[in-house]
Amino acid sequence: MRLFTGLYERVIAWSAHRHAPRYLAALSFAESSFFPVPPDVMLAPMVMARPRRWAVYALVATVASVVGGVAGYAIGALALDLVQPWLAQHAEQYATVRDWFARYGVWVVFAAGFSPIPYKLFTITSGALAMPLLPFVLASFVGRGGRFFLVAALVAWAGPRVEPHLRRYMEWIGWGVVALIALGLAWYQLR
Repeated sequence: MRLFTGLYERVIAWSAHRHAPRYLAALSFAESSFFPVPPDVMLAPMVMARPRRWAVYALVATVASVVGGVAGYAIGALALDLVQPWLAQHAEQYATVRDWFARYGVWVVFAAGFSPIPYKLFTITSGALAMPLLPFVLASFVGRGGRFFLVAALVAWAGPRVEPHLRRYMEWIGWGVVALIALGLAWYQLR
């Protein structure tokens, strides 16, 4: 069954679409405040489809992510009661993020740009803890920008050389990722 090769080719085609930067901006905004899918899943294929535009795409993702982060900050500052049920589902991660804020302050927001913990936890927590907005925005810009520019630059540099191999082994890669996710979920359920 060749499921992932066709999906990969469609994603590359969609990534070259003229409206793709708008979709990247919307995804970047949403991920910083309420949506679970990171923008990298769209940024990387867009850069793969048009490597010369890597810096533009990284900038779009960065600016939209920071604006989304401000929306997440506003949720934490103004509507924390509304997101309490969601935070309860992530109570352990939320407690960790709060502890990091107490220890490291604004540096946590910078590091969050590279963290596997969902960025929205950091943005909402920043608002809930009334972190000063300007340092929050600056740290978000540097942290998120660092991540997106790094991802885009690596894909632009290695993408054209790696793409033929990706295409050739896409089924193996796709099923391998599915297996890793299944193992991760099983491990999470057992612990």
